Amino acid sequence: MEAFVQHSGIVATLDAVNVDTDQIIPKQFLKRIERTGFGEFLFFDWRYNEDGSPNAEFSLNAPRFEGASVLLSRDNFGCGSSREHAPWALLEYGFRAVIAPSFADIFKNNCYKNGVLPIELGEEVVDGLFSRVGATEGYAVTVDLERQVVAEPDGAEHAFEVDAFRKRCMLNGLDDIGWTLEYAADIDRFEAAAGPSGA
Repeated sequence: MEAFVQHSGIVATLDAVNVDTDQIIPKQFLKRIERTGFGEFLFFDWRYNEDGSPNAEFSLNAPRFEGASVLLSRDNFGCGSSREHAPWALLEYGFRAVIAPSFADIFKNNCYKNGVLPIELGEEVVDGLFSRVGATEGYAVTVDLERQVVAEPDGAEHAFEVDAFRKRCMLNGLDDIGWTLEYAADIDRFEAAAGPSGA
């Protein structure tokens, strides 16, 4: 997993509440056994019309959001089924952080485990960000995980909370397997002391 320490990027907006995981990555694309190849299907049912042409009304299709790497949305982002494919799709599309007033718990944990930082900010702060992003093309913020702040171009900073364990893992690029492997020597000593299985 790629470490997350500090990231600066253009903010794209998705002005919707209760964005569920079936919208983030529709179920018809879950047949893949790899962890890659999902980015092109992110928000597929919203990004494309039935004839396969881009939906000009969908915000992420706007040219001004090309290359955006921070997604701004509304309450209860990531609700619905517990598919880990959702953060895979967000990450592969290019998003390193998602800002919203609240997240579904399972989705939030899956983000941490896959290198996408879920950032909860108050509704008033999110409203202000929506206004400024809408008024300024190419609006970018800097997310500083070490300091736990989102910094705007004018210097304003918004603090966010993050679980200490998840923060440590993201700063060091550790998914659950990587974290476990930090204790490989201890595990080896335990197994050696325990002796052969069934002894």
